[in-house]
Amino acid sequence: MNKKINHKQLTFDSEYRGYNQTRLASEIPGLSQSNLSKFEKGIPTLSDELIYKIIKFLDFPEDFLYLELYTKSINAHYRKKSKILKTEKIELDQTIKIISHLIDEMSESLDLPEFGLQQIDVEDGYSPSYIASYVRRRLNLRDKPVKDIFSILESQGIIIVPINTDINSFDGVSFITEYGFPVMVINDNMSNDRKRLTIAHELGHIIMHSEDFLISEFRDKEKEAFEFAAEFLMPEVAIKNQLMNLKLSELVGLKRYWLTSIASLIRRARDLKCIDQDRYIYFNTELSRSGYKKKEPVEVVIDKPTIIKSAYELYTTQLDYSATELSDVFNLPLDIIQKFFASHSEKNKLRIISMNIS
Repeated sequence: MNKKINHKQLTFDSEYRGYNQTRLASEIPGLSQSNLSKFEKGIPTLSDELIYKIIKFLDFPEDFLYLELYTKSINAHYRKKSKILKTEKIELDQTIKIISHLIDEMSESLDLPEFGLQQIDVEDGYSPSYIASYVRRRLNLRDKPVKDIFSILESQGIIIVPINTDINSFDGVSFITEYGFPVMVINDNMSNDRKRLTIAHELGHIIMHSEDFLISEFRDKEKEAFEFAAEFLMPEVAIKNQLMNLKLSELVGLKRYWLTSIASLIRRARDLKCIDQDRYIYFNTELSRSGYKKKEPVEVVIDKPTIIKSAYELYTTQLDYSATELSDVFNLPLDIIQKFFASHSEKNKLRIISMNIS
């Protein structure tokens, strides 16, 4: 090992595999918890031979130790972040860094779509609702529901990655990769209406909460993102008349049309002053009584993201790479490649810009 090892990567490896310092030290002959702790803090206490034993045990490629995964992804916008446990946050941050690394590496050889929307600062005097209306106009949505939400946003260069996770408190997260690609990671185990709200919410973060903006500490970014999402999915100009004097019997039909949850429709009706607070409480009481707070009737339709699937198809067909070879290309374990790529297959929508990806 002649190259300089990034000690943070060894910490990443052990945390990803679920090993704390004490447990890992007990598995590796000659490794003490004290020396491992010092090494993870940047003190060169471990020999190259011992480091090699550790990464072999953790089943990570040796070259992973020399990577510098993008650290700004830690500042990602989490929906329901306050409910995520520390261990879950570590797991999600690791997932973000891997996905960010993969997307930036893919961009070296594949022509990924460029970001086509304008980021707008609320501090310039624009409300989240106005910004959402502007984005809808840019996307030519008029007064209609947002039907193919994945396709629409991916066509604007926003890469959406659904993940299967048991972290029920996690809905989604958005971030910008080191190379500037906007990404959303969403929980694929949610209902479709919840996915759509999460995607719209994260779009609000991407549009309004750029790291280039000086955002006042007194602003509530989560509230702004929810306001954006409500207008983006249920535009006032189109839905307000439909919500006036709202009745319980109308909610399922409105859900089918607007592709949003009944709970969101009731909230929207209150916020637009189509119903008063007493009526709002009544509706929510009825939802609880019917068991619809846990699972609503009717599953709305949703399309599927294609960019990651198309990328895998290009690598495995036109570039003729196996999953094992992609593991070598991206300096990641085979199980991670299989987790994010190998289960996918989709007709190509990307094109190759370079054949040299080794």
